[in-house]
Amino acid sequence: LFHLQSRLKEAVQLLEDYKHGTLPPGVTNKELWGAQKIKQAIIHPDTNETIFMPFRMSGYIPFGTPIVVGLLLPNQTLASTVFWQWLNQSHNACVNYANRNATKPSPTSKFIQGYLGAVISAVSIAVGLNVLVQRANKFTPATRLLIQRFVPFPAVASANICNVVLMRHTELEEGIDVLDNNGNIVGSSRIAAKHALLETALTRVVLPMPILVLPPIIMSILEKTSLLRSRPRMILPVQSLVCLAAFGLALPLAISLFPQMSEVST
Repeated sequence: LFHLQSRLKEAVQLLEDYKHGTLPPGVTNKELWGAQKIKQAIIHPDTNETIFMPFRMSGYIPFGTPIVVGLLLPNQTLASTVFWQWLNQSHNACVNYANRNATKPSPTSKFIQGYLGAVISAVSIAVGLNVLVQRANKFTPATRLLIQRFVPFPAVASANICNVVLMRHTELEEGIDVLDNNGNIVGSSRIAAKHALLETALTRVVLPMPILVLPPIIMSILEKTSLLRSRPRMILPVQSLVCLAAFGLALPLAISLFPQMSEVST
C-alpha cells in the first residue's frame, strides 16, 4: 500500500527484464514474486495505470473501516444515516471504478448512473427499515436498538447489486473479451459477461456480510460485560477494533470466492 513510486518502477522493470530474458545475475524467485505482488497491488491490469492509494484493494480495509464504524453507530438520526450510507457508496464507487474491468470501456455516464442508483437504493432501504423498526410497538427499546444495528447490511448489499447492474449492464448486451490460454483475445462473449457479472454480484453481497453482521452480534455481547458497562467510553474504540477484524476477515474471503481470470466452458 505504501510503496514509493521508485520502488514500483524497480518492480516493473524487474518483471520486464524477466519477460525479455535480461535479468541481472543474482535475482531470486522470491524477489520476482515480490515485484509481481507490488505491481498487482498498484497497477491496473488492463490500463497499466497507477491506482490512487485509497482506492486500491490493499487500501480498502484501512480506508473503509472508519466508514463501517460510522454505519454501525447506534441511535442514528436521519441525517447521520443518509450521510454514512452516502459516504460508503461513494467510497465503494471509487474503488469499483479504479479496479474496473477496462477491456470494454464504459462512458462516464454509466459510472454516474450506477453511483446514483447505489446511493438512492442504500439510503432508501436504510431509512425505510429504520422507520419501520421505530414504529414497531411490539419491540422493546433494547430489541429495537439491536435490530437497527443490522439495517446497514441489507441496505449496502442491495445497493451493491444495484451498482453492478447499472454500471455493467451493457456488458450483457455487447459481451466482454475472451482470451485463450496464451492471453490472446479471441472474441467477445455475452455468456462470459453474464458469468462475470454474477460472480461480481455474489462477491459484493458476501463482502459486507461479515463486516456488517458480525460486529453488531459481538458488540451486543461485549457491551453487557462489566468492563464496558463501567467504561462506556471504551465502546467506540472496541467497536472500531471489532470492525477492523471483521473487515480483515471479509475482504480476503470475498476476493477468494472467484479467480481474477475465470474459465467458461465452450
